[in-house]
Amino acid sequence: MARAGRGGQGLARVAVVVRAGAAPLWWLGVFATGTGVLAPGVTGRWIGVLAGAALFLVTAAVVAQARRGRYDALARGASRAGRYDVLQDRAVTVRAWRRGHRWWLLLAFAVAFGSSFAVPAAGGMLLAGAGAGLRLKAARLGRRERAGDALLWVRVDWLDGRGGNPVGKAVRGLRSTGVAAGDAAPGGARRRAAALV
Repeated sequence: MARAGRGGQGLARVAVVVRAGAAPLWWLGVFATGTGVLAPGVTGRWIGVLAGAALFLVTAAVVAQARRGRYDALARGASRAGRYDVLQDRAVTVRAWRRGHRWWLLLAFAVAFGSSFAVPAAGGMLLAGAGAGLRLKAARLGRRERAGDALLWVRVDWLDGRGGNPVGKAVRGLRSTGVAAGDAAPGGARRRAAALV
């Protein structure tokens, strides 16, 4: 966790927090789908895959749009980060989220895999849809950051102990910096090294 001095605050990128769960949810969902489709299930594979595809699309859309108004309101009211605020590295933010949610991720995978014995592949595709939705949400934040020429940050101490919800009840406002700040690009992806000339 980033530490700040002289009245500054540790700040984590909002888009990185959002994006942190996308990859594990996606890959756990893909694995659960691949292994789950091997079981014939109660409904049969074909119905399971069709149901899973519908769940994937619905879940991705719901997760991508969840709390959109709250994100927009906090982004509009973001204040400039202070001189003594400390920007948390992308890897630290991702690690904190994944460590805090590891048991939930394992439970979600177990449920998705177990559900394949009833409806093959559906649970895994739902899980993958949640991961895709988080990636879409982060991409939308990235477009907003580029359009506003400012990155969005949240105070680390306002995130819960699991690495948190960047727009949770404890979050009373966001901070902003220029787009060159920190080690993550708009949207929360790793910042690409500048090309050598």
